[in-house]
Amino acid sequence: MTKSHALLFAAALLAAPATAHDHGPAAPPMQAQDLVTMPRLGAAVTSPDGQLAIYRVTRTDAETLARSGEWFLIDLADPEAGSTKLDLGGDASDLAFGPDGALYFLSDRADTADASSGGGYARLWRAELHAGGATGEASMVADFAGTAIDGFKLSPDGKRLAVWAPIARDCPHFGCEGDGKAHLSGPGTGRLYDTADGFVRHWDRWTTPGTFNRVFVFDLTDGKVAGDGAPLDGRDPATGLTGNTPTMPFGGAEDIAWAPDGSGVYFVARVADAAEPRSTDLDIYWSDLSGAAPVELTEANLAHDSAPTPSPDGRWLAYLAMERPTYEADRLVIQLRDLRTGKTRALTQEFDRSFDSIAWTPDSRWIVATAGDVLDTPAFRIDPRTGTVERLDLMAGNEAHISGVTALSGGRLLFTRDSIGAPHELYLSKDWKQAHPLTDIAMSRMGQLATTVTSRFSFAGANGDTVWGQITRLEKQEGPIPAILYIHGGPQGSFNDGWSSRWNPRVLASQGYAVISVDFHGSTGYGQAFTDAINRDWGGKPFEDLQLGLAAALALDPQIDGSNACAMGASYGGYMVNWIAGQWPDRFKCLVQHDGLFEMRSFYFATEELWFPRWDFGGSYSEASETYEKWNPANHVDKWQTPMLVVTGEKDFRVPYTQGIQSFTVLQERGIPAQLLVFPDENHWVLGAKNSLQWHNTVFDWLARWLKPQAPAK
Repeated sequence: MTKSHALLFAAALLAAPATAHDHGPAAPPMQAQDLVTMPRLGAAVTSPDGQLAIYRVTRTDAETLARSGEWFLIDLADPEAGSTKLDLGGDASDLAFGPDGALYFLSDRADTADASSGGGYARLWRAELHAGGATGEASMVADFAGTAIDGFKLSPDGKRLAVWAPIARDCPHFGCEGDGKAHLSGPGTGRLYDTADGFVRHWDRWTTPGTFNRVFVFDLTDGKVAGDGAPLDGRDPATGLTGNTPTMPFGGAEDIAWAPDGSGVYFVARVADAAEPRSTDLDIYWSDLSGAAPVELTEANLAHDSAPTPSPDGRWLAYLAMERPTYEADRLVIQLRDLRTGKTRALTQEFDRSFDSIAWTPDSRWIVATAGDVLDTPAFRIDPRTGTVERLDLMAGNEAHISGVTALSGGRLLFTRDSIGAPHELYLSKDWKQAHPLTDIAMSRMGQLATTVTSRFSFAGANGDTVWGQITRLEKQEGPIPAILYIHGGPQGSFNDGWSSRWNPRVLASQGYAVISVDFHGSTGYGQAFTDAINRDWGGKPFEDLQLGLAAALALDPQIDGSNACAMGASYGGYMVNWIAGQWPDRFKCLVQHDGLFEMRSFYFATEELWFPRWDFGGSYSEASETYEKWNPANHVDKWQTPMLVVTGEKDFRVPYTQGIQSFTVLQERGIPAQLLVFPDENHWVLGAKNSLQWHNTVFDWLARWLKPQAPAK
């Protein structure tokens, strides 16, 4: 490798938190059990005055692997006092401060004030917050007679409440007797769909024709909902909007935003019709709460519009928008709409990064947003007057992955930060300066484990373009170290410097491997042209980058044994593993392929979001069959010879499990050593605690089988 290929090799980044000092050889390496049972911090929510914050910690029992949550309160004016655990009288989720200072939350508990009212479905509750973090007895705010509330948002003045759940489109109320039954075609259990229905399934669930996520707004009188409620999509289905809010399959509360004066609601939806599986045209709508059809604000843009975020003074509406229809990985540019004139301008058009969150400062002076940028996800301060973008320096060393940013008065920022080395912790920045940690959810526990080190490097990839990668391994380990080539999914994604509860470089490196990841052409955080470069070239430049990146990593770290290596990836990463099996068959001792695309024709006709393959391959299969077949791993199985572990989930509708079955069939027919791990209750991801432990132990055993052969018994 030439010297230019090794330029910008970064100084080692300690993967453990800065407070975790060298513990010597006695510190045990991190195991799968540690990862699965590590406490998890949720995003914080703040009181209207910005003085208090609450956050959730999810814990996993080491014996039963059962998960439970706890809520904590912290005084941001005196963070050194620490956090106080909240007792809400039972299980609670979706906590939020009301403008009255009380806590509102969802719970399926029984109503102790009404003996005839049982539990079993989510209802909205309210509890007073007293000095020292004590809470009064919770009282019921909203109960909709058996219809569970999926989420809620209070108006800024506390006079109205927005709630949402799956509701039949022809139901005028929040819940009707026929909800969830529209798919039944007769006395049997069969679901009957029509070509006019659009999506048949989302991600890991079948749709119910005629039923959508819908938002209703109610008045609050004496602390309880009153009236029938006004549907944001309009009472009359013939003249109103038909679509999902929150959007499917991953939309949430960020799709709904109250006007600062409580006069109406901005929300995101995509028209649900036969064209929906081929459309990325999410739009932002405005409802005046009258029950009339909503007003579409972004009709002119046929691509993605989302994250409506009004300024606190009510003058501006900031939101995210893409430019190219049907492309889900186009650059997200912050748009700014003048609510007085209706004029909109692309605020960050000249800044070649894709933003993924927006927050206003309380005085409406600044926008704070996050975006991927060369392995980090930092926060940026944006001037809404000029569009000037300034990268904030909030952390000593690398920013790693910043998320959940809340802008508070006095130049304070509350956010979470995680890295390859450690999970999320809560931080507070004052005067836009470097932040200080507010929590120790997992930091001390991570500090008791053997330290890993992550090094960043760059090299000349396909077309001579600069490509970045990372190496993660145990800090004091001496070679030869077996190598793992980690291949990210998306494909428009990144194995950036962030924590993961699934594909976690630290826990894999702790098993004695050097984990090498490469942000190949198509990755995010390097400008839109670099992301676009994978289009119709799935097995081209990205494959070349992986080959060159592995060589660069081996040249940079002589401790790594490149002759003793395996490759593994999921989704597109799994596709690339299948591609490597036929295009680079003699390079690796083993492969791990998780939910990978194997046969491109059958994939196209089985996946649920058709805009994705249509964009990446230049059309439908019939329109662009040559491109699909050019990059089809199934066309090269005659060269397969590398042992492979195949993992799939039966509830995966993005890359249906039959893709894994097909690849395993090839391995069986060719007599190649292989294993197949099938999760009947998992989707494209492995989320259950017990399943996650099984996944990790199966993968670790497979890698050890080929990279750590046991010495023969004497």
